Amino acid sequence: MKLSLLKDNKIVRFIVLFIVLYLFWLMLYEWVIHPWGKLDTLVINDSSLWTAYVLEIMGYESFISDNATIRTVGIDGTHGLWIGDPCNGLTLFALFTIFIVAFPGPWKHKLWFIPVGITVIHFLNVVRITALCVIVLKRPEWLDFNHTYTFQLLMYGFIFGLWWIWIQKLSSR
Repeated sequence: MKLSLLKDNKIVRFIVLFIVLYLFWLMLYEWVIHPWGKLDTLVINDSSLWTAYVLEIMGYESFISDNATIRTVGIDGTHGLWIGDPCNGLTLFALFTIFIVAFPGPWKHKLWFIPVGITVIHFLNVVRITALCVIVLKRPEWLDFNHTYTFQLLMYGFIFGLWWIWIQKLSSR
């Protein structure tokens, strides 16, 4: 009876698959990826480079710290913005990917939508980091609120929008 519920009910199958894949991601990240450190560093370095580039386009002189453990990017004359592993976007990439993989739909769409979605999420994270750097310059007292609430809401809202696009336009519901 229980296996037939999992086999016949698409909602139950999605929820179970999502939970299993998410737990697998958590274990993989905590026991392998995070201790290894190279993937976190790669994403943070890329985010820092793009942030510095965007800041320069906006007319600010930017800096990136040379210290591998500090990982700071910012506008000259400020202390900059420290980018920690939880803020690099990997968890957002994983949540987005797990949802798309777990939700029914053709793999021919999943194989292009996942990389496009991850790229867009990464780009939005660069925009978020850039905006936080400007906040550090203009209104440093607003940094904590905007980091904790404003940009969390915007990032998760955007990911929800990508999921909605998947459900409404690309999956075979």
